[in-house]
Amino acid sequence: MQLLGRLEIKSKEKIAEFLNSQETGRICSIDNEGYPQIIPMNFAYAKDAIYMHSHIRGEKLENISRNPKVGFEVDKSLEFLPSYFTHPTDASQADTLYISVVIKGHASIVMDRHEKTFALNALMEKYQPEGKYEKIRPDMHVLDEVAVIKVVPDTMRGKYKVGQHLDKRKRLELARLILERNLPTAKNTVEIMGIKHTKDGLDAEEDPVW
Repeated sequence: MQLLGRLEIKSKEKIAEFLNSQETGRICSIDNEGYPQIIPMNFAYAKDAIYMHSHIRGEKLENISRNPKVGFEVDKSLEFLPSYFTHPTDASQADTLYISVVIKGHASIVMDRHEKTFALNALMEKYQPEGKYEKIRPDMHVLDEVAVIKVVPDTMRGKYKVGQHLDKRKRLELARLILERNLPTAKNTVEIMGIKHTKDGLDAEEDPVW
């Protein structure tokens, strides 16, 4: 139980920062036979809600109209930790460093043109930050050609595992092993772990507590 508490993201600001840095989320609705339907979506997190755009017809819209209770999930796998980092032969020692956010909430189809405009512009600002497009206005016909789904969280829980459960010595040793394995993700992962390069080598200058 103590470890689970250490893995929880405490900061709402950090959760928002993580959501806004990720390209893909997954919405889960319930189909007409009672099965969960999970679909990857582009999304924007703004004004304490998740916004997604969609075709004006589709199964997920039918699901939401029938049952507005949904799940939404975003995750980022930072680094796979091979079992031999911990034990020479025990495969059960393999692990993963990750960040994730899981939402349970209520979804709706946005009908208000001003809110649809806000949502679509938020999506464009996130995915095309360089601009070079005309901002959407409430009087544009494009609003009639696209649906906007809004998810208002009832619960939103973030979890992360970046070595914060380890003491400084073990965290530095893990960082060294990750760098020695030399995957393309290694340097970024070690930075997220709060490990810095100094003239004397690696040092855990920051405690990666969120």
